Amino acid sequence: MSAGGGTKAIIAALAANAGIAVAKFVGFLVTGSSSMLAEAVHSLADTSNQGLLLLGQKTSKRRATKEHPFGYGRDRYFYSFIVALMLFTLGAAFALYEGIHKIIEPQPLETPVVAVVILVVAICLEGYSFLTAMGESRKIKGNASWWRFIRQAKEPELPVVLLEDSGALLGLVFALLGVGLSVLTGNPVFDGIGTVFIGVLLGVIAIILIVEMKSLLIGEGATETDLATIVDELAAGKVERVIHIRTQYLGPDELLVAAKLALVPGLDTAAIAGAIDDAEARVRAKVPVATLIYLEPDLDRETR
Repeated sequence: MSAGGGTKAIIAALAANAGIAVAKFVGFLVTGSSSMLAEAVHSLADTSNQGLLLLGQKTSKRRATKEHPFGYGRDRYFYSFIVALMLFTLGAAFALYEGIHKIIEPQPLETPVVAVVILVVAICLEGYSFLTAMGESRKIKGNASWWRFIRQAKEPELPVVLLEDSGALLGLVFALLGVGLSVLTGNPVFDGIGTVFIGVLLGVIAIILIVEMKSLLIGEGATETDLATIVDELAAGKVERVIHIRTQYLGPDELLVAAKLALVPGLDTAAIAGAIDDAEARVRAKVPVATLIYLEPDLDRETR
């Protein structure tokens, strides 16, 4: 992933959410709509989330130390995991609480036209942020489906922004429906129902993000395609076979490759070293993200 592309999507989302959050809080103060309050808190959480993603990008660039010899690349996964938790607690839990409260004790809306105008403007701004994230994601998505991209992406920022923005857009629609039905029917319970729908939506998105970010944080290996490419490139030249291989992402741009290789018989020390160097070069040429490669020549006991 282009780091600039991920940063562009984050900044677009940050700017949109900050402006939307202010507008929604004003709308809540004017109308008293629970949907507006839930959406305001949601946008405030999203704004904080974009800040955390930017922080993760910055801290992940720190140099490796003796205590952290493989660097800090996983900081991007850690902060993305925190984003998912915040989306669940500040977004979903609060919306569910507020929605249920307004269903039990409904209150009439004041000046609902203000809420409608703010929600429509927010949809436009969120749409801009969503389209920006989609545009940046298409550059690396290839032919994969959007769901597969979210599940398999090793760069956490774009999947997070995509899911946040899609949830924000649907949440705005739910809020608009809740306010609209409350006005049309004169029953403010619909506003609370819309808020509950927002909470459920955010909860589902948060759980998806928590599962995906936890997997990345623990450590994922290379994709099947990249792994097959790595094995093919290793098993060439003076390498007869890959006996054993393990891979793991140390960060979105750093893949660790460790393998035992069976070399052609009869090589002297210099030839063995040359074969190892050539194998590393082949892998890096085809899979540039494989920045750390440790190869060990060994006996191929399966053929003995």
